[in-house]
Amino acid sequence: MTEPHVWRARSADLIPFATALGDDGFLVDRLARQENRQGVLFFAWLGTRPAGVVYLWLEEAEEPPIHAHLPGVALLTHLQVHTELRRRGVGTALVGAVEQHLAEQGRERVALAVRTDNPAAARLYDKLGYRDWGHDTVTCYARVTLRNGGVLEVPELCHVLVKDLTPVTPAPRTECRTIGAAQQG
Repeated sequence: MTEPHVWRARSADLIPFATALGDDGFLVDRLARQENRQGVLFFAWLGTRPAGVVYLWLEEAEEPPIHAHLPGVALLTHLQVHTELRRRGVGTALVGAVEQHLAEQGRERVALAVRTDNPAAARLYDKLGYRDWGHDTVTCYARVTLRNGGVLEVPELCHVLVKDLTPVTPAPRTECRTIGAAQQG
């Protein structure tokens, strides 16, 4: 089976991904944000097919509750996998690329919002180690580009999930005992 390949978006990749996934206005906007260092757009290929996209939002969260509880935390947003290519590791590869990028930048945490009516995505994030942030749901706004070029903001009720990227290393033990050895007194 072919493994997904993920890399930072390049302008040359824009047309094939816009054709395969739609919403070229969104992709153009996110590529421009990437050029301004406001985020990173990742594309995934499966063989020669454009398979998926994810955007890493590096600006402060636009949603006031997320901004208040998770200041400075990067957000994994707009994970989309082509419908014909789902369940082939594309989403996992995209999330992994985001996490690796953040870890290389010294970031310790990432967050995301998943619609309350999207249990399949929630299961993926749970499998990948994302946990509920411990606060209420949040209303997020998806931007949809209309055929006339206008942008519509659609409210979505979301759960916010977080993941710590730094592995927890147990403290070194101060004493060493052989298991099963007789104690001397």
